[in-house]
Amino acid sequence: MNRFKARARQLRAAQTSAEAKLWQALRARQLARWKFRRQHPIDRYIVDFVTLDGKLIVEVDGITHHTEAERARDEARSEVLARCGFHIVRVSNSDVYENLEGVLEMILGTLRPD
Repeated sequence: MNRFKARARQLRAAQTSAEAKLWQALRARQLARWKFRRQHPIDRYIVDFVTLDGKLIVEVDGITHHTEAERARDEARSEVLARCGFHIVRVSNSDVYENLEGVLEMILGTLRPD
């Protein structure tokens, strides 16, 4: 587990600009008081963002996630994380840049279904 913690620290230090933008909106319980963590180890993966209380993982995907191989890896990863009891939502970098409010509404709607 220590190697996962070290890798998570590295990823936090080298976050993408889309991750940084979303983190600024999620950190410090800014989204309806939900506590999010970033680059957090779960099972054998490190997820971009997670609220443990809400059992929700948010993954921010760049252009590399559009290849067939990456989609297959993402699907396998999502299956493992779902078996751990988490719901996974994926947002694109462009969604974060162009529609941050919509991304936040979607996250909140997933946490609090109508």
